[in-house]
Amino acid sequence: MSPLSVDDLVAIDVHTHCEVSAKGHASLSDELHEASSAYFGVEGDRKPTLEETAAYYRERRMAAVVFTVDAEHATGTEPIPNEEIAEAAAAHPDVLVPFASIDPFRGRAGVRQARRLVEEYGVRGFKFHPSIQGFFPDDRLAYGLYEVMEETGAIALFHTGQTGIGAGIPGGGGIRLKYSNPLHVDDVAVDFPHLKIILAHPSFPWQDEALAVATHKPGVHIDLSGWSPKYFPPQLVQYANTLLKDKVLFGSDFPVLSPDRWLADFEKLPIKDEVRPKILKENAARLLGLTGSDSPS
Repeated sequence: MSPLSVDDLVAIDVHTHCEVSAKGHASLSDELHEASSAYFGVEGDRKPTLEETAAYYRERRMAAVVFTVDAEHATGTEPIPNEEIAEAAAAHPDVLVPFASIDPFRGRAGVRQARRLVEEYGVRGFKFHPSIQGFFPDDRLAYGLYEVMEETGAIALFHTGQTGIGAGIPGGGGIRLKYSNPLHVDDVAVDFPHLKIILAHPSFPWQDEALAVATHKPGVHIDLSGWSPKYFPPQLVQYANTLLKDKVLFGSDFPVLSPDRWLADFEKLPIKDEVRPKILKENAARLLGLTGSDSPS
């Protein structure tokens, strides 16, 4: 398939999920999946295949960073294979950018897998969800993974703030919010000064902490996924327009929030005309190492 030039893309969505494997295996238990759907108000099936995701973004002339979450140690649920996502991205280089996810509790085996995924499968980054995986980002448990990522230039994307997964069920399904305070990523940014980092989502209830870390640490960025822009805290909009205009990224959280809805609400925000293209595409293209003639993967 012929790759699109980045110049031809309308936007780059840096935050989309693969929630079902080619064999029909889901990334979450039924209980957590249903709780998340209820939290986001998602009706009907929200488990598009990678083929369907590629077609969806191609129709919109957008590229999408796609990943799953490996949290087998905490949840007991076998992850969707990272290799499957990378192979789908290779088959759809015009629209899909492959990220991976490795449970930090996999230890040295996970570190070896991370290197192989970058070097043999072209993975450009790794998704961490501390609340689901049950670890603090600054735990030495994960430092071997960060070492590989810093060395290879891969990006570390951390879920931050509250999560819809587990919301509304007894005990939150065992998911603890404390792990996703973005201040725990500050130590990571200090100890790995050349690691490229994305703090995912408006980080409720720690929005100011996220802004502080992103402003202070050059390698730290913020994506705007998981919330409709009409609910963004005012300080997030202010910083996106000014101090962080080169470090804020469009992300939807597809399939729980569609890029169509996100972009429609983003149009209504008081974002400067010269900043909009940075948020929608230019910042992500630079961070991902894409140029006008590059394909997304």
